[in-house]
Amino acid sequence: MTEPTPGVAAAVEGELRLLDPAVRASTELLARLLHPDYREIDYTGRIWDRDTMIASLTAADAPRPGPLTASRMNGIQLADDIVHLTYDTETKGRLAHRSSVWRLTGTGWVLYYNQATPFTPTAGSGASEGSGDG
Repeated sequence: MTEPTPGVAAAVEGELRLLDPAVRASTELLARLLHPDYREIDYTGRIWDRDTMIASLTAADAPRPGPLTASRMNGIQLADDIVHLTYDTETKGRLAHRSSVWRLTGTGWVLYYNQATPFTPTAGSGASEGSGDG
């Protein structure tokens, strides 16, 4: 297996940091990892921007999802300053396929875009595989 490019390695590291509850609760750490033009489409279809996401995650009464686990993380360097990651997450029994785009800026690699699509494993396929009928 080949080693990931430095950009893919940095994006994977950043993505895993964003799953850390301590990072998710810190305005400062989130601001370092999310691009100023960050957008997310969550598993419900809601669209988030950077400021709304940071405020929601760091609010005193923000629900804490519990441990988030990631699996099947894959990345590809699309350009010198762009990395695309795909992976699956699980929290409290809720599964999602995720796709994220990371951009290299003057301050390092930051998350530019993330999308989550809920899924249910199907019998006979891998726990994270869809039917491919897309």
